[in-house]
Amino acid sequence: MHFPERTFRNPATKAGIGGFVGTTIEWYDFYLYGTATALVFDRLFFPAGNPTASTLAAFATFAAGFGARPVGALVSGHLGDRVGRKPMLVASLLMMGFATLAIGFLPTYVHIGLAAPALLVAVRLLQGLAAGAEWGGAALLAVEHAKPGRRGWYGSMVQVGSPTGMLLASGGFATVRLLVGDSAFDAWGWRVPFLVSIVLIALGLVIRVKLDDGEIFARARDQQELARWPLLEVVRTQQKNLWLTAGMRLSQNGGYSIYTTFGLTYVAQHFGTHNDLGLTAILISSAVGLVSTPAWAALSDRVGRRPLYLFGAIGGGLFLPAHFLAVNSGSPVLVVLAVVIGINVFQDAMYGPQAAWFSELFGTKVRYSGASIGYQFGSVVSGGLAPLIAAALLVAGGGSPWLIVLFFAGLSALTAVSAYLAAETYRLPSLDGGTLRPVAATT
Repeated sequence: MHFPERTFRNPATKAGIGGFVGTTIEWYDFYLYGTATALVFDRLFFPAGNPTASTLAAFATFAAGFGARPVGALVSGHLGDRVGRKPMLVASLLMMGFATLAIGFLPTYVHIGLAAPALLVAVRLLQGLAAGAEWGGAALLAVEHAKPGRRGWYGSMVQVGSPTGMLLASGGFATVRLLVGDSAFDAWGWRVPFLVSIVLIALGLVIRVKLDDGEIFARARDQQELARWPLLEVVRTQQKNLWLTAGMRLSQNGGYSIYTTFGLTYVAQHFGTHNDLGLTAILISSAVGLVSTPAWAALSDRVGRRPLYLFGAIGGGLFLPAHFLAVNSGSPVLVVLAVVIGINVFQDAMYGPQAAWFSELFGTKVRYSGASIGYQFGSVVSGGLAPLIAAALLVAGGGSPWLIVLFFAGLSALTAVSAYLAAETYRLPSLDGGTLRPVAATT
C-alpha cells in the first residue's frame, strides 16, 4: 500500500504512527510474558507436584511486572516533563528489549532450581519499569500533536499498539507450537518468540529516534514554563484527576487481564492444556481490536469520552458471567464470541478514548507525570493483580467463578463512578497552558 508523502509530513500522523509502531513492539514483549505465564511458566520455572500452587506462583511473577510499572511512571514522568517525551520513549524501548531477550535465555527450574524463578522475577521487574515509562510518552506525543476534535482518533493509534502486540505475541506462540509440536514447544519452542523480539526492537529504535516532541511541550520548555518538580506539583494541584484516572483503569485493565491471561488458564482447564482455543479467541479479538479501538476513539471525538466509558464499565461488569458460562458450555464458538464481546465491545469502549481523555485531564507542565502515574497505579491494582486474584478466588469458590464475577463487579463500579466524576474534555479547545480548562459535560 502506498501512502502519499504529505501524509507523513503531518506531525500528528507521524507521531501517531511512531507511537503505534513503538508501542506495538513494547506490548508484544510485555504480553509475551503474560501468554507464557498462562501456557508454560508454571511448569518450567516452579517445582512440580502442586499445579495450583505453581499456577498461583506464576501469576505472582506476572503481577510483579505491574508492581514495577508505577516506579517507571514516576521516573519517566518526572524526566518526561523536564527533558522531553522522546528520550523516555527511546530509553523504555531499549529496556524492554533487553529484558525480553534475557527471558529467552533463562535456564529453567530443572537446571538451576529456585534461582530460575528469581531470575524470572528480576527480568519481569525490568519489563515493568519499561512499560511504566512507555505508555505516557507515546500517548502524549500523539495527543499533543493532534488538533482539537481529533485527539481521540490520534491517541487511539497508540492504543492500537496493545491489540497489535497481543496479536503478535499470541500468534507467535500459536505458530511456534503448531510448527514444532507440544513436546518441543515445552522444551525450547517457547523461547523463540522472546528471541526474535530483537529484530522488532531494532525496527522500533529506528522509528523512534526520528520523532519530535510536540509544539505545545517545546514551547513551554523554550519559555521556561516547565515545573521543576512535576510529581509534587501534580499531587498538589491535580490530585483529584490522579485518583480518577487510576480509578478509570481498574475495570478496563482488570477485565482485559482476566480475559487474556487468567482466561487462558481457565479455558485450558476445561478444554485441555494443549488446546489452542484460548489463544485462538485472543487472536481473533486482537484482530478485531485493530478496528474497534480506533472506532470507539473516533466516536468519542463526536459524543464525548464519558458516555462511552460508562457504557464499557457498566456493560463489562454485567457481561463477565456470560464469558464463564460460554467456557463451561464446552462450545468453542461461544468462547470466541464471549471474548470478542467482552474485549472489543466493552473493554475497547473504554480503551479507545483513554489516551486522549487521560492526556486532556492534565496541564502541559505535569501531563506526563499525571497521565502516566494515574494510568500505571490503576494498572497495578487491576491488571497486575487480577489474574492472581482470579486464580485464588477460583480456588476459594471451589472451582466456580462466582467470586471472580463479584470481584470484577466491584472494579466496574469504581471505574463507572470515576468516569462519572471526571471532567468531560472532548471539546477542550486547546491543550496548551498549565491548567485544565474543561467545558461542561454534555451528558
